[in-house]
Amino acid sequence: MKERVAWHVNGFLALLVTIIMFAAGIACFIIAGNAADPSTAFMSVFIILGIILLIISLVAFTSLSIVQPNEAKVITFFGNYIGTVQESGLWMVKPFTSKRKISLKVRNFNSQTLKVNDADGNPIEIGAVVVFRVLDTASAAFDVDNYETFVEIQSETAVRHIAAQYPYDTHDEDQSRHSLRGNAEEVASELMTELQARLAVAGVKVLETRLTHLAYAPEIASAMLQRQQAIAIVAARQKIVEGAVGMVDAALRQLIANGIELDDERRAAMVNNLMVAIVSDRSATPVINTGTLYN
Repeated sequence: MKERVAWHVNGFLALLVTIIMFAAGIACFIIAGNAADPSTAFMSVFIILGIILLIISLVAFTSLSIVQPNEAKVITFFGNYIGTVQESGLWMVKPFTSKRKISLKVRNFNSQTLKVNDADGNPIEIGAVVVFRVLDTASAAFDVDNYETFVEIQSETAVRHIAAQYPYDTHDEDQSRHSLRGNAEEVASELMTELQARLAVAGVKVLETRLTHLAYAPEIASAMLQRQQAIAIVAARQKIVEGAVGMVDAALRQLIANGIELDDERRAAMVNNLMVAIVSDRSATPVINTGTLYN
């Protein structure tokens, strides 16, 4: 079912005409009652005319409808959809119709914190916010039972599906693999695409999606924290070792450039001492050798 514009006319002009008709109907009864020598035909004409005018005016009163800004009225006539009025103001529509209000405002849906398994099977907690608005009032009113509930259920379903497609974090050097923590923008974009496909049937447009909560489940949070700390320590140690090797190599080259020649055993001892002093996370304790390297 597609949205179309319902027949409607200016409500203020219709209200003025309706008041005039109502007053004319009352006047017909007054004239018929105040006639000096009313005949049966004379009274009947004014009474019938007054009844017709009152009935028409009352029906016209019930046909008036107020549409607020960013609001639409879906008009149905004995079960048949005849159109939608989106222009704000006072309007007169077809009589004997029912009018259902549909909000066109931009709204947020903040999902609950969901517990799911990521692509690696780790239990995680995830939540998202969905910004949406109604574009097709006919689809929102008739194609789904309750479009607000439909948005909530489909949003949580899409969040669960997307969370299961990615790992929480990547623990390797493969930067091409996306993760929930490291690629939040890409994950939000894919969530928006999938959610829009799900909500199109309800005439709803998704404007934005964002992850609002992302964490490991409490039962594995401590273990995963230790793992992250270990990975960080290893990465830091690798950088320290790379820097220490460069410094030792520069020291040996400078000694050679200054004409200081060391045999293999002395060079090995020097490299060992420099590496220990640079790489160690504690202050080096000097040891004084009172003999020689060979005795």
